[in-house]
Amino acid sequence: MIQLAEEEIPKINQKNDYAIVAITKHSAEIARKLSGLFPNGDLYYPHKFAKGDEEGLGIQLYDGNVRILLSAIFYKYKGLILFISLGAVVRMIAPLLKDKKIDPAVVVIDDRGKNVISVLSGHLGGANELTREIAALLHANPVITTASDVQQTIAVDLFGSRFGWVWDSEEHLTKVSAAVVNEEPVAIVQESGERSWWLYDHPLPKNIMLYPTILDAIDAKPSGALIITHRLLAPEEKSILQCGIIFRPKVIVIGIGCNRGTSGEEIQSVIEETLLELGFSSKSIKAICTIDLKKDEEGLLKVVEERKVEFCTYTAKELNEMHIEEPSETVYKYTGAYSVSEAAAKRYLQSDSLVLVKKKSGNVTISVGVLEHKEDYPWQKE
Repeated sequence: MIQLAEEEIPKINQKNDYAIVAITKHSAEIARKLSGLFPNGDLYYPHKFAKGDEEGLGIQLYDGNVRILLSAIFYKYKGLILFISLGAVVRMIAPLLKDKKIDPAVVVIDDRGKNVISVLSGHLGGANELTREIAALLHANPVITTASDVQQTIAVDLFGSRFGWVWDSEEHLTKVSAAVVNEEPVAIVQESGERSWWLYDHPLPKNIMLYPTILDAIDAKPSGALIITHRLLAPEEKSILQCGIIFRPKVIVIGIGCNRGTSGEEIQSVIEETLLELGFSSKSIKAICTIDLKKDEEGLLKVVEERKVEFCTYTAKELNEMHIEEPSETVYKYTGAYSVSEAAAKRYLQSDSLVLVKKKSGNVTISVGVLEHKEDYPWQKE
């Protein structure tokens, strides 16, 4: 990692998610054009190419070696769009790299704006998508070398990411990705979650097969497996993990009622305990729902923040519109609603079907439902 002396660090005024950097007079002109088309970018180019309107346009001028600028902004931005030669970029960013999970997207554009090249963090960092977007704006040629993109197949490390899916473990990520791009047998089992994960207008490749159950996939002895489920696997299913990855779709909806002042720790404990009893993964929680009287409940807000899930509150009137199996006069007395946890979960799901209607534990009442996605797979539609 390059260490800069304090006096060397240029002043940075970050306003957007991306940085656009040019180093030549010609590329500065193209970069100005791009900046007008791509409002989520902060533009930087050398002071010697100033036109006098930079301050009004929010353009930042720099002096000295661009290497110092890149060192200063590298981890400040979600992505860097660089009008610099590919070889020079590789040499400059090499000492800055840490991990593909946190490295920013890096895209390189040639001095005439003819080619837009995805260089770093193509999948996880979004450089491939950024490359396509910038190339479209400049009417340039997008250059993407990631095997899954070139072959138009599943990018395992991005599978379901646009829906918020997360994986349980990345242990076999490389192995399964290799099986996909090398056209080895790959099994997919989907028990829950969105079904529009296939991004292309042609059917699944022949090496990728959809199986109805995990046991069916195990019997097929695939080289890799993608399992999409909110369930915790049963002992007889776990052998699939020798060559597979579990993806957790966001489908679990939790209704919560609690006494005023209930701690976040107690609420967390009840959620974890309940999901374990149901055989569900807490990574699949999509939303926590309650009555609007609890919208400022510190314990609930703490849980929502820690889990980074949706927080939905409803009025007593909205909750009373839901069918409740055992309306509570006591709850109505204090809240104006005949149910909080059950009604809130049903209201979010727009369904009367819950996996757990209601459970009282200490200061917390919890209800649990699962969001269903019944749409057809895109390649199966007529």
